[in-house]
Amino acid sequence: MTATAALSQQRLASALGDSYAIDRELGRGGMATVYLAQDLRHDRLVALKVLHPEIAEAVGAERFLREIRTAARLNHPHILPLFDSGAADGFLYYVMPYVEGESLRQSLDRLGQIPVEDAIGYIQEMASALDYSHRQGVVHRDVKPENVMLHEGIAMLMDFGIAKGLDADASGPLTMTGMFVGTPAYVSPEQVFGESTIDGRSDQFSLACMLHEMITGEQPFAGQTAQAIIAQRMSGTSRDLSSLGGRVAPEVAEALRRAMSVEPGNRFATIREFAVSLTPDGRSARTSLRLIAAPVAAASKSVAVLPFANMSTDPENEYLADGIAEEIINALSKVRTLRVTSRAISFAMKGRRNDVAEVGRKLKVSTVLDGSVRRAGNRIRVSAELVNAADGAQLWAERYDREMEDVFAIQDDIAESIVRALRVILGDAERKALKARTPDIRAYEYYLRGTQYLDLRKKSLEYAREMFRRAVEVDPDYASAHAGLADCSSLMFLLFETNDEYVRQAELSSERALELEPDLAEAHHARGMAYSCRRDYPNANREFELSMALDPKFAETPVYHGRNLMWQGRTEDALRMFLVAVELRPEDYSSAAMVAMAYTTLGREADAEAARRRALKLMESRLELNPDDPRAWILAACQYGGMHDRARAEEAIRRALAIDDDGMIHYNAACAHALLGDTYKAIDYLEEAVRRGWHHKEWLAHDPDFDFVRDLPRYQQVLATI
Repeated sequence: MTATAALSQQRLASALGDSYAIDRELGRGGMATVYLAQDLRHDRLVALKVLHPEIAEAVGAERFLREIRTAARLNHPHILPLFDSGAADGFLYYVMPYVEGESLRQSLDRLGQIPVEDAIGYIQEMASALDYSHRQGVVHRDVKPENVMLHEGIAMLMDFGIAKGLDADASGPLTMTGMFVGTPAYVSPEQVFGESTIDGRSDQFSLACMLHEMITGEQPFAGQTAQAIIAQRMSGTSRDLSSLGGRVAPEVAEALRRAMSVEPGNRFATIREFAVSLTPDGRSARTSLRLIAAPVAAASKSVAVLPFANMSTDPENEYLADGIAEEIINALSKVRTLRVTSRAISFAMKGRRNDVAEVGRKLKVSTVLDGSVRRAGNRIRVSAELVNAADGAQLWAERYDREMEDVFAIQDDIAESIVRALRVILGDAERKALKARTPDIRAYEYYLRGTQYLDLRKKSLEYAREMFRRAVEVDPDYASAHAGLADCSSLMFLLFETNDEYVRQAELSSERALELEPDLAEAHHARGMAYSCRRDYPNANREFELSMALDPKFAETPVYHGRNLMWQGRTEDALRMFLVAVELRPEDYSSAAMVAMAYTTLGREADAEAARRRALKLMESRLELNPDDPRAWILAACQYGGMHDRARAEEAIRRALAIDDDGMIHYNAACAHALLGDTYKAIDYLEEAVRRGWHHKEWLAHDPDFDFVRDLPRYQQVLATI
């Protein structure tokens, strides 16, 4: 350390002495010096970043701290949070957690390049963070490997808001010194030109440059000077990835080419779309242990909770075994850094005795929780074990012999044990979420029966609704049961019957759920559904957004929020919601089908075609596990119709109608025939759907599948009768 640097550190230590004790310098860059420090108030190690004096003077404290405050509001599992910021004795600084590990830059310097699957996994994690920040109105502006930390196999972006805090307008002091914010190897063309409006597509460009470097080991635009790098970028020429042979899939090469377009308008509309396009089946790539020496790889932080076996003598106790497994799924799903297979997919394995390796392969997880439940009177025995899918090694196991009233504590303990076994780091809200409420045990049993039958078939919804109703009769303060009753009522109205009694029940039950637990995401979701029944779209949008803010991993909300937006004709916004749903539940074929439909509505046929193929892969996987799923068959028929595969579309329609012939099935059969160009068959099925209770006039009016029949008198007549 030079004498000048030592003097500066001594002055900084004196300025911050009441709050932070400086330990040592960790590194320095073009804008700031980073110190390891002890946060004296909270007794923790932190990374303290201090702007260089000339930068601090040019920016000014007020403007810098204003932008930092915006960044401090960001809360996402792949964003390194901002603890503190301030100005002291001429220093401008901000404080982040001290993370052990290495930066992506250090990893690249050490390894040269990164395996494609791992690279895409990191990019998708960063894209998730950036998409979230863009929706909060924050553009990073300086996405580069130096601003990415790799912590336990997970990519975490840092320095949000810093670039904007350093940026200046045309008359600002930074511009006068010839500086611009951003790193030449990654900065977008619009930032180079100093355009006043910078949006998320600028970060998309930078992220694509990083992926190119991770895969090839070389930056896409290179030169001896910053000016040379920028000149090459403006020419739009980068290394042709086809030279890497089969190591890079064609869709990855095409996605990179598009994301690195000189013109922002030629890139993907959102960074989420860029991330989704990198994997053909719509699933997130997983990173591995090869990048950092972490004791547990990111790939291990995924789990499938299989339906527990009912070992009781009474087969009626099946609901209890299913319910315990589902409650564990719900609890674990609230942990942001843990990927949990949805109930629909896990429960498709019910009744099968596949080995763990096969389950891991089919469900694309690295750990599996299996268990059993035995009930005798008021006594219950629950056995559970967590197994590594790769080698069958037992990671954790336990047996509980308790009274029935202790079932809540058992579920809590199992969820917490899984989190510990996988070395998942929890935030305060996630720790709280893992603690289940303890309602009256009789009400809980009714609640479990309700959730067991909460699917989209009319008879099962009626039964689920009755079970939730009994649960709230026994325990009037059971908010989740009130929310379940509201959801069943809304779905009965939206899918099957235009009975206003269902709407009134949805309104009353969702209001009660919110009175009991104002911060319950499921309650706000239920309220949004009730507003949708009344076609009160602004209030529905507000409630859905509140639900997503309270629990970003509650996957039902973006699905129905997207549908609500489609009813309003807001297709771009709906697409964003469906893409969120796909990210939360990559195995959900219905969300993937909604993505394809939204792309079709927007006239983006190439994207729609790719989305249809991704959706079909998911449907085929679903039908392999559960060949009696009518929704999977009928939505597959729509995808085949969009691809003009008549034989497969008609076979899928036949299979769906043989299982269930409600109005929703007939409506989708109409969609498939419309896409095939079978005008009269399409109208026949549409008329039958309406006769069977299907009644979504706004949806029909915006459904692109019927674009070719809208001028027909019979279509207009159907529309008029709804």
